[in-house]
Amino acid sequence: MIELSRRNAIGGIIAGAASVAMLPGAEARADADESSTGKKMKVYENAHFYGTDGTFDVAKAKAVYYEMMEHHNYPIPERLRGEEFWAVDFGMGLFTEIGMAGIFWVNNLDHNYFGHEIYLLPGQSIPEHRHVKTEAAGPKLEGWHVRHGSVHIYGEGEPTPGVDARTPPSHKDCLIAKREQKLMPGEVGMLRGPEEWHWMKGGLEGGIVTEYATYHDGAGLRFSHPGVKF
Repeated sequence: MIELSRRNAIGGIIAGAASVAMLPGAEARADADESSTGKKMKVYENAHFYGTDGTFDVAKAKAVYYEMMEHHNYPIPERLRGEEFWAVDFGMGLFTEIGMAGIFWVNNLDHNYFGHEIYLLPGQSIPEHRHVKTEAAGPKLEGWHVRHGSVHIYGEGEPTPGVDARTPPSHKDCLIAKREQKLMPGEVGMLRGPEEWHWMKGGLEGGIVTEYATYHDGAGLRFSHPGVKF
């Protein structure tokens, strides 16, 4: 198995974070209680995830993602309790708005395939990004399969009416992808083409999403927001 750097891990998850096309049966719907337990998930203030010096507290972030997994009766194997599971705020200090967690299950360059899980808290977004061709691999292509909760996915194309109301405040001046679709458990979305700008936002009860994709090379990751960093 190819060893993954933190940058690659973040990039891969971001890569799978949004889509532009949906398979039949996936239609836009109004938000509702999407918990598989029938209970509302606890929501934390942004300050909960930062120390007094403003440092992002990864352990606290992971603990809340575990709460979300338990909320949705999602199994937590030992691998998810280890270092391969990560959480990031993309250096913006706005974790409840811009952030995510994930784990790379596999990333195989020789046979050009990739699989990982994306975890988003309620209302949390992966920053807008795209994947360009690199010396090692072509532009990454992705599909997303919602397991629990729900997500809104965004890609290029005709803007969806009202989309600005759901745009992260930090991205209002740079956002490119404004074509919106909502995915519920069991539904699948995908990029419509290579190097397309895209992003993803967690629903009212967060979102747990499996990504299927071609090989992820972190060197090909590009963000539209100049302040995003690892």
